[in-house]
Formats: sequence, C-alpha cells, structure tokens
Amino acid sequence: VQLVESGGGMVQPGGSLRLSCAASGFTFSNYAMSWYRQAPGKAREFVAGITSNGGRTNYADSVKGRFTITRDYARNTIHLQMNSLKSEDTAVYYCNAKVVPAFARPEYPAEVWGRGTLVTVSS
Repeated sequence: VQLVESGGGMVQPGGSLRLSCAASGFTFSNYAMSWYRQAPGKAREFVAGITSNGGRTNYADSVKGRFTITRDYARNTIHLQMNSLKSEDTAVYYCNAKVVPAFARPEYPAEVWGRGTLVTVSS
C-alpha cells in the first residue's frame, strides 16, 4: 500500500509544474484523493481534493484558479497542475488517500500518505 509523488522541482515565479501521485496496493476508486503541502516552519495544509468518483473537486482559497486536481483511473494516478506559481507556493507537497466510509473494511487502510515531493518557487 503506497502513494508515490513525483514532478517536484524548482521553477521561477509565474511558471508551472505538474505533480503526479501513483497509488498502489488498494482499490483506487474507493478513495477520495487530496494534495496537502507543508512549507518550512509551518503546519501542513490542505491544497486540493477530488472525490472518489471524480465528480467534485475543492481547493484552498490560496490556489483557486491556479491549481487543478485530476485523477486517472486507468493509471491509478492523480495529478496537480500548478500554474502561475508564487514564492509562497514553495513547500513539500504530499498526496493523501482517504477511504470512502461506504467502502471501509477492516482490511483496507483508512488513510494513506505519500512521502512528499519538494516544490521550490524562486527566481
């Protein structure tokens, strides 16, 4: 059972990056997926989320209109397209999976976290 993030790196302000998170070891379609981030010296915060069926998304106010979360059921992967990046977007970005209560079973993990990928926005 794991989530593996990729796509982080350094980019100039105003630039774009696309993060990916590959899921394995659990039934991807039974889980709501999210991105969180943690900047140096700050608490981890919610960035974006997508429901298990992909029908709804939600975003932190700070990224609305700039970031887009999507999910690919064929590849058990989610993406975060980040545009118009700002220095304050600099953080480690974490992928998160939470089981939908209707699908919860004792043998399924209730929640899974990835190890994170670093995004640095700097000139």
